[in-house]
Amino acid sequence: MPAEPPRSLRWLDRVPLTPLLIAAVLLGLSPPLAEPHLWQKLKLLIAGQLIRPVDIFDFLMHAILPFVLALKLLRLYLRRRTTLR
Repeated sequence: MPAEPPRSLRWLDRVPLTPLLIAAVLLGLSPPLAEPHLWQKLKLLIAGQLIRPVDIFDFLMHAILPFVLALKLLRLYLRRRTTLR
């Protein structure tokens, strides 16, 4: 029997995967006809030029759902791995 998840991560278990996946892809790749904002902001971050508050806010807005999706997928993987043992 797997251990009870920490209270701080139980909300992640209640987030449905399919809508999260769709929303993360749509928000991460928007706008569709130009270079995605998330990609632009990642390039600024790597270059050390992500300093304007509006750019930081835009980066966080476009990155939050892909980040939550990555957490959810990692959590599913770890739970499955511990269940199989």
